[in-house]
Amino acid sequence: MAADGPLNVVALVSGGKDSFYSILHCLVNGHRVIALANLYPPTRAVSAAQTSKDTATNIRAEVGDNLRSEIDSASTTTFGISSDNNVTPQQQRGPSSETSKHDNGDEEDEADLNSFMYQTVGHQVVPLYAQATGLPLFRQPILGTAVDYGISYKDPDGQHEHEDETESLIPLLRSVLKAHPEVNAICTGAILSTYQRTRVESVALRLGLIPLAFLWQFPKLPLNPFSDPAATATSLQNRGPGNNDDDAQLLRDMATMGLEARIVKVASAGLGEEFLWENVASEATVARIRRALRRFGGDGGRGAVLGEGGEFETLVVDGPPALFKGRIVVRDGDKKVVREGGGSAWLSIPEAKVEMKPDANASSQKIDDLGVRIPNLLNSRFSVVLESLRGDIELNVNSMSLSDELSLGLSPLKLVNSNPSGENWVFVGYGGSVENQTARIVDEISKRLHEFSLSPTAITSSVIALRRMADFPTINKLYGALFREPNPPARVTISCGEIMLPQSADITILLTVQPQMRPQDRRGLHVQSRSYWAPANIGPYSQAIAYPLLSEDEGQGGDDQKQQQSANSDSSLAVSIAGQIPLIPASMILPPVPSNNQESNLPLQNALALQHLWRVGVEMKVQWWSSAVAYFPRSSSPSEARHRALLAATAWETAHTTSRPGPSADTDEGPDLWDRKYNPMYMTYDDSGEAAARPSLPDWEVLKDFDEDDVIARRPVPFVFSVEVEELPRSAGVEWHAHLGFANVNPGSIRMHTVASLSADLILYHTIVEASTSDVFVQTVVTYQRVEGTSFDGVANRFALAVKGSLTGLLANTKLSESAQTNEDYLIAAIAVKPKLTYINPESFDLLNDPSSLSDKGGIIPCRSLWDSLGCTLDVVSIFETKWTKAKL
Repeated sequence: MAADGPLNVVALVSGGKDSFYSILHCLVNGHRVIALANLYPPTRAVSAAQTSKDTATNIRAEVGDNLRSEIDSASTTTFGISSDNNVTPQQQRGPSSETSKHDNGDEEDEADLNSFMYQTVGHQVVPLYAQATGLPLFRQPILGTAVDYGISYKDPDGQHEHEDETESLIPLLRSVLKAHPEVNAICTGAILSTYQRTRVESVALRLGLIPLAFLWQFPKLPLNPFSDPAATATSLQNRGPGNNDDDAQLLRDMATMGLEARIVKVASAGLGEEFLWENVASEATVARIRRALRRFGGDGGRGAVLGEGGEFETLVVDGPPALFKGRIVVRDGDKKVVREGGGSAWLSIPEAKVEMKPDANASSQKIDDLGVRIPNLLNSRFSVVLESLRGDIELNVNSMSLSDELSLGLSPLKLVNSNPSGENWVFVGYGGSVENQTARIVDEISKRLHEFSLSPTAITSSVIALRRMADFPTINKLYGALFREPNPPARVTISCGEIMLPQSADITILLTVQPQMRPQDRRGLHVQSRSYWAPANIGPYSQAIAYPLLSEDEGQGGDDQKQQQSANSDSSLAVSIAGQIPLIPASMILPPVPSNNQESNLPLQNALALQHLWRVGVEMKVQWWSSAVAYFPRSSSPSEARHRALLAATAWETAHTTSRPGPSADTDEGPDLWDRKYNPMYMTYDDSGEAAARPSLPDWEVLKDFDEDDVIARRPVPFVFSVEVEELPRSAGVEWHAHLGFANVNPGSIRMHTVASLSADLILYHTIVEASTSDVFVQTVVTYQRVEGTSFDGVANRFALAVKGSLTGLLANTKLSESAQTNEDYLIAAIAVKPKLTYINPESFDLLNDPSSLSDKGGIIPCRSLWDSLGCTLDVVSIFETKWTKAKL
């Protein structure tokens, strides 16, 4: 699956603009398109009214059952491949050698399946694409309807294999692979629809194909004003008031390359049938669509001008010579308007033909001359980050300033939970091969889940530490067997090296588990397609998992009130995000490293990996980070390790301070149109489809005492530090990991305070989140510079005392006396506060001689060195999470 070179692609085509534009992006990225594949409505079609979502069950009975035997016995129709393999696509192109004509009566011509998954309007013309492009075309009728309405698709278990329309792709693609076994990738035109993308990914990965979705999130990837000033000026000129992005730029890109797509269906109250057969990519049509949509409340939201919410559908009739050797021609008399009611109308096209272009068989256009606009690797924010890392690094680290333990102005709070965002399960492999160790750990995890009656979906994040990164493929398959549902946990993987783990242990796994989380409260982002957006996650981990910041059972009141709180869309969310390495998203390879200077592209790797973290965070609507760590592979010297730490600190600082209050063009994103219509989690949008407020990252308004006029350089940023390990996945130069993101938090609900011990060897960085009217979540990062003669157990107890004592002063408005801090009862209560994760330099503390030390002391990551944002060495960094609630008076 990890093919780094050119791919052999089968392109899914519906006739719409997106699928053909995706093909052009495949070509410009150096891939070879081998064949086209299409799913079309069955011959015995039913009316559109029958195929509405409300009558999906009836459709399966009327269509699916009647057609099952017919389709099972029928072979896939192939255009461009004859039985004797001597007929070229130009010779065999459908029902007629020059036209595509259907004489099946009104029943077929006037049927649109209104599929959630597939475009079926214009299916009569699709056979002509074989001749028009010179590519073999494979077709298969659609079997069934939408059965699984979840935004993320669950692979069928066999029982329902033929019921969901998604599974119609299986026989279609198997036919392609039988004829073209060299095919190893599939491309689709999904732009904003998670619904469509996850289903194509599911089928592709089951068949061993690499999914390509170059248009995924494409409209929000900004133009570079320096490299293309003319295009940027046009884009700015055509943006509506208050719009931060211009979806129509994608249409302009299509028009520039000669892709001609005609509107063949309208399904919005703002778009009437007068739009039918208009060229969607023309400036005049784009302007008319905007005006029409605005008449009915706003512009329909992000993606509406592209038809992403089902506002319209298109049919491509021509394209650049590199792809289209002929043009599809439809006479005025061969278009029939079909009105479905409710403002929906579409064109039935019973006859069309292909007019070949002059020199159609010649190589009239080079791929490099297509003019396909590929987004810049870095957007404007992270281009600034990259510039800040070049040359001498001048630190202006804007971390939290030291403060006294004063009251925060909250009502008195008391500690009620030291693991509010989940339980920590630690597993250490001992003895035998790494494969046997991993198998035992997986078995232990399964038994633990069964013991507590938990599903693997209760796991939201994991940290895997290996002795050797070369073992990663071996453990990956075993670890992945735990997760059968969509959206596996977010994950971080590092190698600690030969001397960092106990001699008999080759792997440790730390899991964060949410025992009280309901399945509907969990949301994941698992993009497995290659795109320009961020690296694909083809493996047993998601880019991110979001869940309630405070567990349901910790709310106040009875069961009814708890259920209401859980369902409340205003509840704050925690977001666990996978570690991000600097892969180029479109190719899934690292930026090239000059052989004579391995460090020369480290600034680029830092900026790119951090951009990935930002894009994942924004897609999950993260407004603020709790803290972050940058992992670096083994350095040649302490000075090199320190330099890398300063690079990370500068990148983190710049990524925050280059933003301004309010929405950002680089990060202002929201849920896709399918979500807005069908997913209750996103049904908080107004009638225009626009969210009341789409926060940026960072969203400065979430900070307490936010002052828009304050100089941004004075604003605090979340704490960041760096660690040196042995090796990172893919031999990356850096891996960024945000410990937690906060989403759906209210303005002014986050406070940040830093407190130092009297000896200044221990510093606490508190991030305090008012998660509800009565509950407060606190993440505390504790850093420690070792005092000689101190044991790790002594440090751990001191950390617990410090966290409890500091937060008691801040949140309970109580100053503890020295005698109280040494009281035995208080000590017991304090050391019950356990760290979620601890980074430690084993050379400072003897942990390796005791084979049970790692599991006994919680989630420990052994590091070669640790560095704060000022380039100072540290011995221990621990992450604590606590939950506080109003004290009863």
